[in-house]
Amino acid sequence: MTPARQTIVAGTLLALTLLAGSAALPAAPGVAPPPTPAGPVAPVRLVSFDSCADALAELRAATAAHVRPWGFADDETTQPARRAIEDMPQAAGAPQDTAAAPQHSTTNVHERGVDEPDLVKTDGRRIVTVTGGVLRVADPATRRITGRLDLARDHADLRWAQHDLLLHGDHALVLTDVVTLPRPRTPVATDRLPAVAPAGTRLVLVDLAGAPRVLGTYQVQGRTVDARQTGATARVVVRSGARVTFPDLPGADEAARTTANMAAVAAAGIDAWLPAYEWTAGPERRAGRVGCDRLSRPATGTGSSVLTVLSFDLTADRLADGDPVSVAADADTVYGTGTALYLAGQRIAHGARPARPGLRPTGGPVTDIYQFDTGVTGRPRYVAAGSVPGWLVNQYALSEWAGHLRAATTTGVDERTSESGVHVLRREGNALVPVGTVTGLGRGERIWSVRYLGGTAYVVTFRQTDPLYALDLTDHATPRVTGELKITGYSAYLHPIAEGRLLGVGQEADRRGRVQGVQVSLFDVRDPAGPTRLDRWHLPGAWSSAEHDPHAFLHDPETGLVAVPVDEGVRLLRVSAEKITELGRVTHPSHAVSRSLLVDGVLWTVSEAGLQANDPVTTRSLAWLPSA
Repeated sequence: MTPARQTIVAGTLLALTLLAGSAALPAAPGVAPPPTPAGPVAPVRLVSFDSCADALAELRAATAAHVRPWGFADDETTQPARRAIEDMPQAAGAPQDTAAAPQHSTTNVHERGVDEPDLVKTDGRRIVTVTGGVLRVADPATRRITGRLDLARDHADLRWAQHDLLLHGDHALVLTDVVTLPRPRTPVATDRLPAVAPAGTRLVLVDLAGAPRVLGTYQVQGRTVDARQTGATARVVVRSGARVTFPDLPGADEAARTTANMAAVAAAGIDAWLPAYEWTAGPERRAGRVGCDRLSRPATGTGSSVLTVLSFDLTADRLADGDPVSVAADADTVYGTGTALYLAGQRIAHGARPARPGLRPTGGPVTDIYQFDTGVTGRPRYVAAGSVPGWLVNQYALSEWAGHLRAATTTGVDERTSESGVHVLRREGNALVPVGTVTGLGRGERIWSVRYLGGTAYVVTFRQTDPLYALDLTDHATPRVTGELKITGYSAYLHPIAEGRLLGVGQEADRRGRVQGVQVSLFDVRDPAGPTRLDRWHLPGAWSSAEHDPHAFLHDPETGLVAVPVDEGVRLLRVSAEKITELGRVTHPSHAVSRSLLVDGVLWTVSEAGLQANDPVTTRSLAWLPSA
């Protein structure tokens, strides 16, 4: 997929939402963000374009706002709050049906029964990984590699790409973002070009019943935002930026370059935005492109990127065309339950675009939330939408419970303006209507982690100290703070380990908020008015990828084993009702350990170098299965 000419791919906006058809969709009321605590915002709804020409005109206009002399801007206005602070995790905890397989852990996900793609999958009978473009199947009983499949044999770009997996029965779905280095026709100021340009999302359906073999492939223009699997149905969300060829103008000044680039956007056809796809099944090969009849937009405005949602049946012998639907909008968060999919995207209220390029727009961030019915297979059906002020730290800020959606957000971006709150929404017709709100959490701080346990929420905010807030959400109309614990440092990920116990993974910090190394905290939250910390484990100067990727966290509720990646290895801890005890450390030769899992009482760890089996109590090595 090497372009004949230099092509810059717009990658600065994240896209949002699905469409269950092309009909116009009704509005939902919303709430405005600071500087005032509350107020009306533009109604949220999805609408169809009047025609392909109408879609093209709006896409050109939205994209032109991000044109700069050297391509598309890495525009701060697209994520105003997140540009001021670093992004936070995406994930965590849920077991699946183990059938007759040996007892085993599963990917740490947000909601029970809704799987998320990860670097490794196991069903107890097999462990599946992909490294260096090679899929490997390991038998945990015999501790041998039993199958290999080179997915990069005809695709060199796959050799160094990251691969994620979904697993159902004897079928594995491999999700890969294929990237290539940009190849300009003439020497240019490469520091002004994006580091990489996405060549597409590639999906491979693999049969694992015998020797691994490819059943089918699917490639679409764009990059994966996220995916969710419920039962045998996988839904993959892909974002596509505008694919516009900008002219080479050696020696031209910035004004001339900008003018020429704007002209290139104005001349681009609809194919520059609507993603093309190709799928194969054995010798069969078919190609297509998302049609204008599958494209919609929020009534609040058209985005310059396009989000496409694909649905696949993992029991089938092919991926087919994915039944694509697309929306021109912004998004960064995907949250799924067994029957619903929520997609949330941030926008700027009160004037979304600056008066001229380079200026920050006025107004605060607002998060639009779209709900889709995924209770049946096939294309999801849009059911409702709503808005909350502020922005979400990750998918854990959302939770569906007792017919309501809870959303924890932060408004403002610094100690003068920031505070957080939890908003409770209820579906009324096709609107997600606010029914209760509690605000004023962590003034001058921002949310680092959220965990909902039924009618209770735990919210961690931080700037210099770490308030752990306990909130009672059982009365949807009057949510309230019941308790607060202030300690140094923060928890970036919260995990329930037993009734009334919560484990936090994050960083210790001094009184001025300067981080001092990874810490794991054990909280007693039985008393909603007085949460306490019972114990902590701290390693000065260290870091943990679980702070940013909860898929890397492992907890076995039966034994109390906790595996936390720390620096290049994994620290094994035993957590009881009152205490944290370190058991030891597991490392791999020359590579950082990225994942841990348990199969039949044996700890398996994963890195680019291979798979290792250890005794989880003594940390004694039992087997090493190298990737090479």
